[in-house]
Amino acid sequence: MSLKERLEQDMKEALKAREAGKTRLSVIRMARAAIKNEEIERGHPLSDDEVLQVLAREKRQRQEALEEYRRAGRDDLVEQMEAEIQVLASYLPEPLSEAELTRLAEEVIAQVGARGPQDMGKVMGQLMPRIRGRAEGSDASRIVRDLLGRMAQ
Repeated sequence: MSLKERLEQDMKEALKAREAGKTRLSVIRMARAAIKNEEIERGHPLSDDEVLQVLAREKRQRQEALEEYRRAGRDDLVEQMEAEIQVLASYLPEPLSEAELTRLAEEVIAQVGARGPQDMGKVMGQLMPRIRGRAEGSDASRIVRDLLGRMAQ
């Protein structure tokens, strides 16, 4: 079952269950709308990898909003964002730990034959497809930069 089919099935179940608060239902609807908009923009149906990208982007947007709401002291909106993030996370693969991400980065560095910080683009180009939806690009970039920096010393 594709990710889009799973979202559609879960939306039907949420509708039938008449969930209290309807958070799950509204998040699934927003995710499906974002996927549809992306399909229109790209001009083709999205693959599961592309759907994962859209869901990861939606989750990241909510995490950024969550931080803003925390700074503003809006506890009601913090709870709502946390619930939405939890729903979106259920559709994403298990996130990579720092150690797993470091191990993958080391593997890619060895495969590419990177010798220092000048090879950052090569490494990131190979690493990002492997971690898509499972780790943030900023975390991967930081780890790769550290590893390549150590090689240059």
